[in-house]
Amino acid sequence: MKTSSLLLFITLLTMPAMAQTPATQNPPAEKAPEKAKDINLNEVIITKKKPLIVQEIDKTVVNVESMISAAASNTLEVLEKTPGISINSNGEISLNGRSGVLVLIDGKNTYLSGQDLAAYLKSLPGGNLDKIELIDNPSAKYDASGNAIINIRLKKNRIGGLTGSVSLGASLGRYARNNDAVNLNYNHKKLNLFANLGYNEEKNYREDHFDRRFFSEGGALISTVDLQNNLVYKDRGFNANIGMDYAATAKTVYGFIFNVNKGRRNGVFNYESNDFDAKNRLERTGEGDTRAKDTRTNLGFNFNLQHKFDSKGKELSADINYLNYNSNGNQALQNFTYAPEGALIGQETFRYVIPAGIDIYTAKADYVHPLKNKARIEAGFKSSIVDNDNLNKFYNVRGAEETIDNRQSNHFKYHENINAVYLNSQKSWKRLGVQIGLRAENTLVRGNQLGNDEVRGSSFTKNYTGLFPSAYISYKLDTLGKNTLGLMAVRRITRPNYQLLNPFVFYRDQYSYTSGNPMLNPQYQSRIELKFQHKQFLNMGLSYNTFSDLIFQTTEAVNDIFTTRPKNIAGGFMLLLNTTVSTSPTKWWYLNYTARLSKIGMNGRVYTENLHFDVNILRLEINNYFTISPSWNAELGGYYASRDMNGQTLTKGMYRVNGAVQKKIWKGKGSLRVAFDDIFHSWIYNNRSLSLKQSEYFQTSESDTQRISFAMTYRFGKETFARKRRHNNNASDEEKGRIE
Repeated sequence: MKTSSLLLFITLLTMPAMAQTPATQNPPAEKAPEKAKDINLNEVIITKKKPLIVQEIDKTVVNVESMISAAASNTLEVLEKTPGISINSNGEISLNGRSGVLVLIDGKNTYLSGQDLAAYLKSLPGGNLDKIELIDNPSAKYDASGNAIINIRLKKNRIGGLTGSVSLGASLGRYARNNDAVNLNYNHKKLNLFANLGYNEEKNYREDHFDRRFFSEGGALISTVDLQNNLVYKDRGFNANIGMDYAATAKTVYGFIFNVNKGRRNGVFNYESNDFDAKNRLERTGEGDTRAKDTRTNLGFNFNLQHKFDSKGKELSADINYLNYNSNGNQALQNFTYAPEGALIGQETFRYVIPAGIDIYTAKADYVHPLKNKARIEAGFKSSIVDNDNLNKFYNVRGAEETIDNRQSNHFKYHENINAVYLNSQKSWKRLGVQIGLRAENTLVRGNQLGNDEVRGSSFTKNYTGLFPSAYISYKLDTLGKNTLGLMAVRRITRPNYQLLNPFVFYRDQYSYTSGNPMLNPQYQSRIELKFQHKQFLNMGLSYNTFSDLIFQTTEAVNDIFTTRPKNIAGGFMLLLNTTVSTSPTKWWYLNYTARLSKIGMNGRVYTENLHFDVNILRLEINNYFTISPSWNAELGGYYASRDMNGQTLTKGMYRVNGAVQKKIWKGKGSLRVAFDDIFHSWIYNNRSLSLKQSEYFQTSESDTQRISFAMTYRFGKETFARKRRHNNNASDEEKGRIE
């Protein structure tokens, strides 16, 4: 297992900085410029760590440092272990049972989704993370897209001098991986510099077994296909987030952030198939493989401004962003078909070349104006432009000769412009609090399927405007505010991911294809929720959600080939009850238990088949945290998921158990950690199909989830109490979350 020499070098370089004297801090915003005194502590031993979960009435805050296994994990794995979050086998993230989640990093959207988002989060080590904010019901200030919001906060502080941390983690399952992170912060007078650096290497596998069955119109069995898919891939990623804040005056702060994310992925996919007739007699066999290489370079630039007009809360913040995403993919595929006795009866070899580029420009401004008697209003606007260019070339290969096949090639361009304005008002009384907001968004899109010598070009244009209200009422049931009741209602939108609009057909094996759909419409959802909170002990929420024009991954069966593509179906609903208990039965034991009960139903038509189905779902999360001694900690947790429905797939129930131990060293500044994931290797998917025309399938899928991990962390620099500037979200919101 390799560790980054760059991280070790920085560790050695920064360790002497512990002897430096912290510089003075920025002056308070509400006073005339003058030096704010720092209180330097030569030695700080932390005897009480932050609680893992902090329940607030409008969001849940998860302190990542309290997760022992985080240092040896990547961000996607940290999210998977975060209470309330679940991730399916395709990398799709859901929060408290709600899919279509908008993922932000420091308030900025990644503009990624699906497998691309999963690859990005895997390249970000868990050692870079500070906390995760879970927002079930976003206000009108946020983009209207997404069923809920997960905001990942990176480590950043404002204490004087040079401070930071180093995290080195390694993990071993069937294959090895490592996640290394360095966090640096330097504060001197008016200037604050920060950097989050991460490096990861991963080797993983996925094994899928399919049993596919085909029937006549009368329901008699015609044939079956036994299909085994095996994928082994290697990922290598580097991420750097570098920025500065400059306090030009006591009231005005300018900021700049630069992000680069580079990655390389190599994979080998192979399959074996056996075709049988109705009497289970072998008719033919097949085998093939795909060798894929993919590189990506993602760049981001952000300039932000924060100006405080007075000390009463009147404030203006603004952001402009430019992001550039580039990827280059190359896939070489070959297939062979054999007669039952082993004679070769068919062979084909071809290659995909699939470069893609995306340019994203965003700008936004937010203004907060306080009023008398605990009231205030917020207003703002946002504008974004996205240009997406995807080129897919298909080559037939005959020995050393390659010939492009324009009939199976594709060049798709997509342009999108979203303009939004919002108004939000808040008012608090002794026990009652009210927040009402309205957001208006206009969306203009143009899609262009460029033609060639074999395929006629086509295009489409869409222009639509939506109003997205949000309302929230909270009431304290007692004078001390120990018991709070809340009622909220929101309307949201889910726009299709950019790649879901591309009609290009991708080949997986002789029986499986995937494609996009340029005729997709956005999905709308409405929610009303009643919440109750008793201090930090109990948090309950009962919500009813409705969906229209539901974006749904459908599967069409033609002969023995399954083609998966997204479509809009009529609609669906979800009734959801969340219950979370957090308490310390003793001084050495803290627990967080969450149960989610939901009923999900769908009603529509998929090709020739009616889809009318509902399912009851249970999610149970158990997390226990033990303080064995001042220097020893441990955690033990589990997750149970009952059967679930995703697209035209019904998944059986499954569970996993995780554990970890931590030893603090170097007077609390460092730690050694050992973690165990999926101890019984029980996180295995067992799926079956729903509403397929004259066919059905059963699938078993597993990957490298059973692992043991080791990590070492070290914090350097003096501990200082100092004022902190609140870091605002910038303009990168919704568009990033829709690149697949």
